[in-house]
Amino acid sequence: MKHSVPVAAAPQGAAEALIRGERVALVHDWIPLIAGAERVLQQMANCAPGSDIFTLFNFLPEETARNFFGADHRIITSGLNDLPLVEQYYRFLLLQSTRAIEAFDLSEHDVVLSSSAALAKGVITGPGQLHVSYVHSPARYAWDLTHEYIATVGGKLGGLKRAVAREMMHRFRLWDMRTAQSVDHYLANSQFIARRIWKIYRREAQVIYPPVNTGDFVPGTAARGDHFVTASRLVPYKRVEMIVEAFNRRPDLRLRVIGDGPDMKKIRQLAGPNVEMLGHVPFGQVIGEFQTARALVFAALEDFGIVPVEAQACGTPVICLGKGGTAETVRPLGNSGATGVWFEDQTVESLVGAIDRFVEGESDIRSEDCIVNAASFGEERFRQQYSECVNSLIS
Repeated sequence: MKHSVPVAAAPQGAAEALIRGERVALVHDWIPLIAGAERVLQQMANCAPGSDIFTLFNFLPEETARNFFGADHRIITSGLNDLPLVEQYYRFLLLQSTRAIEAFDLSEHDVVLSSSAALAKGVITGPGQLHVSYVHSPARYAWDLTHEYIATVGGKLGGLKRAVAREMMHRFRLWDMRTAQSVDHYLANSQFIARRIWKIYRREAQVIYPPVNTGDFVPGTAARGDHFVTASRLVPYKRVEMIVEAFNRRPDLRLRVIGDGPDMKKIRQLAGPNVEMLGHVPFGQVIGEFQTARALVFAALEDFGIVPVEAQACGTPVICLGKGGTAETVRPLGNSGATGVWFEDQTVESLVGAIDRFVEGESDIRSEDCIVNAASFGEERFRQQYSECVNSLIS
């Protein structure tokens, strides 16, 4: 979920300079807004004071970008950023972006640190340059979800557009595989993504979990309510519709849904009287909802999943899918220091079973354990692990 939050200035002196006396380039796919990947880039920038940031597109106001990343970082964009109204269609410029990322001249930099969910790892580096790529995920739309992605292409001339999309994905995969071999060292944001990197690129990846802003998500002083909460953008892969269906089968339990998106109308029509649709809410209210809920319900198959960690930082248990990144951030009942409950399949029946297990074992989950678990994914921990890793590769 992309929270609308006040932009805090990048902390000064928050971490030891990553590379003393070295020229560092940071490379990021694009910066359309401030979300999870941009927060990773922010912490990378904090580890490398004065480094240049190269990105295909930057749609942040200049002051916002300066406050978020720090005034000592230049942001250099590609020529595609100057196209008219490009904010409306930049995601469709996939093949053009492969050429644009290669056009960045990084020859004056000794170390290249990329933050990549598709394109940044493809920058051209020389034999004397170290390239460390932090991978949020290999491009899902080009690999394991390519058939689902192409199936969504419809409208007028749908058959022709799907054929074009297949050819575009084929060409992107060829480029993606070729450029994967030029990275010196891979970092992954979870064990789940490390396995995907091996599956697709046949490269080992070291896991460093992304930074979560646990400083803002803290336990509240108000008493907990009798409701559950879910928070995400209302798009199909988040499976909010499935969560609502599950609570329709448990009319004795209340659910509050935070978020907006294309599926809002459909989910609102599906929701029973025990389900309250809150839509988009201010950042402070998100924290308040987490602090007072019995548990967060989270059904997506995520690469990492920041929202479940934020909820735990508030002392709130999590009911989540026991696969993907959430299986690495939530300790299920039956284990020491349990922080939630897993369900095994993305089905209503499996989720209802997990809700039932949570209700039965709720007293065995301590808020203190949730808070301690969340703290292990904080920003300071990321900066320390990331800088140590890169320094070890330089020395």
